[in-house]
Amino acid sequence: MPVLRSYVNDGWHRPAEEGRPLFDAVTGDEVARVSSAGIDIAAALEHGRRTGGPALRELTFHQRAALLKALGQHLREHRERLYAVSARTGATLGDSKFDVDGGIGVLLAYASKAKRELPNDTVHVEGAVEPLGRGGTFLGQHVCTPLRGVAVQVNAFNFPVWGPLEKLAPAFLAGVPSLVKPASPTAFLTAELIEIIVESQILPPGALAFVAGSLGDAFDHLTGQDLVSFTGSASTAQLLRTHPTLVRNAVRFTAEADSLNLSALGPDAAPGTAEFDLFVKGLVTEMTVKAGQKCTAIRRAFVPRAHVDAVVEAVSARLARTTVGNPAAEGVRMGALASLDQREEVRRSVKALADSGRIVFGDPERVEVVDADPDRGAFVSPILLVGDPERAEPHEVEAFGPVSTVLPYDSTAQLVDYAARGQGSLAGSVVTADPAFAREVVLGVAPWHGRLLVLNSRDAQESTGHGSPLPALVHGGPGRAGGGEEMGGIRGVLHHMQRTAVQADPDTLAAITGRWVPGAERHRTDVHPFRKHLEELRPGDTIVAGPRVVSQEDVEHFAEFTGDTFYAHMDADAAAANPLFGERVAHGYLVVSLAAGLFVDPDPGPVLANFGVDALRFLTPVRFGDELTVTLTCKQLTPRESAGYGEVRWDADVTRQDGESVARYDVLTLVAKKDAQEHAAG
Repeated sequence: MPVLRSYVNDGWHRPAEEGRPLFDAVTGDEVARVSSAGIDIAAALEHGRRTGGPALRELTFHQRAALLKALGQHLREHRERLYAVSARTGATLGDSKFDVDGGIGVLLAYASKAKRELPNDTVHVEGAVEPLGRGGTFLGQHVCTPLRGVAVQVNAFNFPVWGPLEKLAPAFLAGVPSLVKPASPTAFLTAELIEIIVESQILPPGALAFVAGSLGDAFDHLTGQDLVSFTGSASTAQLLRTHPTLVRNAVRFTAEADSLNLSALGPDAAPGTAEFDLFVKGLVTEMTVKAGQKCTAIRRAFVPRAHVDAVVEAVSARLARTTVGNPAAEGVRMGALASLDQREEVRRSVKALADSGRIVFGDPERVEVVDADPDRGAFVSPILLVGDPERAEPHEVEAFGPVSTVLPYDSTAQLVDYAARGQGSLAGSVVTADPAFAREVVLGVAPWHGRLLVLNSRDAQESTGHGSPLPALVHGGPGRAGGGEEMGGIRGVLHHMQRTAVQADPDTLAAITGRWVPGAERHRTDVHPFRKHLEELRPGDTIVAGPRVVSQEDVEHFAEFTGDTFYAHMDADAAAANPLFGERVAHGYLVVSLAAGLFVDPDPGPVLANFGVDALRFLTPVRFGDELTVTLTCKQLTPRESAGYGEVRWDADVTRQDGESVARYDVLTLVAKKDAQEHAAG
């Protein structure tokens, strides 16, 4: 029987011992063996720090994003290979797609988000410049740089593809190498994933390591520059979190642990309503997808007491149509649990729940299966219980399988109280068409939840469902759920970076951040900045244009042309009564339009388009007779890797004759690269 190989120090490692067996969840046959014997974990970590880290940090965020996109596309081409192996974990094809396609989607989503929200640079500048003195010569700015360690990623058995990829994506974008450790029962699927990634040769050397089996003494060798991301049980998370080396070196540790997630049916969602049907369908889906082995699955279904019998009847009817068996067999809707050990764990948990309630559907000891041996395969029936929400068990015992408990409630306040007894959850949902009820529940239970879905007939068609984490949103939860966060868009990237406050004079700060800041030197040249290609522009390139006198005729023409006849511009008596103005004033958008007329170069050239204005503020009124001057300064350059142009951000400062700023904003333009434009012209 083959022994799973690990991938460390940019090479495959075959373990020095036979290892322990891993089994097909459907047939019970041995699939592979797993062991990490003989791996020098300390050397693997050091290889990541010395080889992977420098290779990643040489790349900009956009370059890393391009590699991440290429990897996602490569994996998409090999999905069938992953589906085939996934079936041996007990997953149906739908389950496999949820895991495999979901993980690939995370890679592609992060690649896209990075190109939109991160600079084409190796440093991320966060927030606005902070003036630290009255004279403008002492400024502060937060910058984020990659940690110089390795992200150790410990994954759970239930998502052997999505789990590693959702951790890899933000770490890779941040410029931090990953060491992936899968849970053993389904490690053979993660090993297949890693083999496909390594075969692609897309990632830089040292960017990825994979350890099949135990991590051994890995935690003894972690430094304050390393990170740990863990998914698994709360007890294991507590053990790892308190490891002496992690505590001593303040190693960043994030955990996604046990979670007694809830779904609440609103009092308005009576039988016969669309929301009632959505609740029932969602509950059955969460019970049966991945055989309920989802950290976000619904464990507590809160239902108004008057609707409990109707919910039980509707859910039971759907569950009765759920065929359990070999995922390869036609018509099978639910496969096996990941292992026989997991089946026994589910049975023990169901017994504890049944002691405080009653089973209304299913039998934990027997289940009819299609095309499989129910004793050799890790099959279990879907189990629906009705419990007593005043008892502790429904809020403390998680059966990590196709199991959910219906719990009655009598008031919104009571529902919020019951929800809190779960001591922290990853996800919750509220199914209602009543916005007032939704607000009261969401704000009431939010402190105990990482994510909340409000589901109704209006958003149901586009909703990804109760149990689907999304790359743009945080995945994690407080308390029992681990207290950590994964993904969350750029938040997940910044978790792998050090935020540092830099204090300096404007010119030095501009040199460090690679972007012009107020007070830094400006460069006025004979060539209009709009005549320069992207490669020729430099932060600080400036044009000063004006003055332009604003007349009453300008204001009245603008009002007539645009239809903006607001009284402050057109009615002298009303404007005089306005405490902010005291007389008629120019439109703010007229000021911006006149400024554009001053700084724009009208002839064809490298500037392809103006695609936006950011942070526009009108600072003081412009009155008839005021003279406007605009200072336009190149602030930031962002080349687009795969395009013949890049983005240029300009600082626009519109001042009147006394030097006071009347408006400030950023102008966003697309500017051609010289080589690309010359090639197009040729």
